[in-house]
Amino acid sequence: MKKNLKALTIGLMALMLMVVLAACGSESGGKGGKISVGIVLPTKDEPRWVQDEERFKAALKDSEYTTEILFSQGSSAKEKENVETLISKGIEVLIIAPHDGAAAGAAVEEAKKEGITVISYDRLITDTDAIDYYVTFDSVAVGKAQGQYLIDNASGSGVPLYLYAGASSDNNAFLFFEGAWSVLQPKIADGTFVIANSSEAEALKDKAELTRDEMSAILGQVTTNWDPNESKNKAETHLTAVGDDLKGDVAILAPNDGTARAIADVFGSDPAITSYVVTGQDAEKASIQYIIDGKQTMTVFKDVRTLVSDAMKMAIEVLEGNTPETTGSYNNGSVDVKAKQTDVIVVNKENVKAELIDSGYYEASEFTGLE
Repeated sequence: MKKNLKALTIGLMALMLMVVLAACGSESGGKGGKISVGIVLPTKDEPRWVQDEERFKAALKDSEYTTEILFSQGSSAKEKENVETLISKGIEVLIIAPHDGAAAGAAVEEAKKEGITVISYDRLITDTDAIDYYVTFDSVAVGKAQGQYLIDNASGSGVPLYLYAGASSDNNAFLFFEGAWSVLQPKIADGTFVIANSSEAEALKDKAELTRDEMSAILGQVTTNWDPNESKNKAETHLTAVGDDLKGDVAILAPNDGTARAIADVFGSDPAITSYVVTGQDAEKASIQYIIDGKQTMTVFKDVRTLVSDAMKMAIEVLEGNTPETTGSYNNGSVDVKAKQTDVIVVNKENVKAELIDSGYYEASEFTGLE
């Protein structure tokens, strides 16, 4: 009888402990989960994503909701593992910037099965219907701004044009290139620019709109994979392969700041290059210093504060049972994904102080030579 009573007492105590733990788990989740919002970013090795992490932490500092930020370090397998980890922690919303847009489909499909709202962040996850929303800068507008800057700074005709693009695994790389091509192509066709480093682009110079396969063929020749080292090697190969007739004053379409700096270093060290205009994107600190020093010409400023704010507002709307505001949609190869688009700003030496220092995005003390 004593043994039975002891066993019953232990059982009741265990049950009470489980109830207490369950209650504590619910409270720590803000609203119905241990972690309210899970965030997965592609890598900590690029300054851009470290900026995003800092902005997310700042945005959530005074929030009642809890979150966890994990990095995939350029691995789709790690990305999937990160999503599974966050699912196990009871997230209600997943915000994910995929390393590989297509490969990320398997990870978000697992989240969707658990009833989690999936928000694709900055980069679009493709070929799956397991996405609810997309928060992004207008990627086509980014490419258009880069291409238009090269046009506005071109002088005369026959200007050698070097094309570079992001990773073929990133849908944004196609959107950036699509935007750039849409404004550059007429100026290639009329002889303002001469394509210097892509036979595929040269063969398509009279075609205003490219198919995905046609863009893929061009990207296959000029991809940087978002890697500065690969960008440097590719630029060196291209300059070695061409004659002086494709040097002199040149225009360079570089997809982002990391690649722009690497490419600029190569072109700047070639004595046959008399001047170059090179585009960029992300307003990384190192590139802002390059712009101040005259080594990079421009960057497309995508205010991460605004993008993070848009993503968190969307997540909170979902957590509170509301329908988030959207401004457009993107087809990801499977469905049209509702999107919230954020504007972009062209920054060069003339307006760098007004746009990035006076706005509070960076401190003047972080740079030298700033006027």
